[in-house]
Amino acid sequence: MPRYSIAEAKDRLAALVDQAIAGENVTITRDGAPVVELRPTRGAGEGRASSRLLDEIAERARRLPSLERSAAEIIREMRDEYP
Repeated sequence: MPRYSIAEAKDRLAALVDQAIAGENVTITRDGAPVVELRPTRGAGEGRASSRLLDEIAERARRLPSLERSAAEIIREMRDEYP
């Protein structure tokens, strides 16, 4: 979890807000001790997947076996089997 001093947070506030909306925990410190955590309000991040989730989905997709036919061909075949 990234930690930023108040001075650093002031200089990078827009970027830190974007990180929080993306699902990353952001902690702001004073004299080295955590005093504030940034997090999105309800609905702020809806419809927007975090980079961690996107990386996980991409990794799972890479491990899937390759299909011999396109998805469109498979769907057409399934559709044609059931009139």
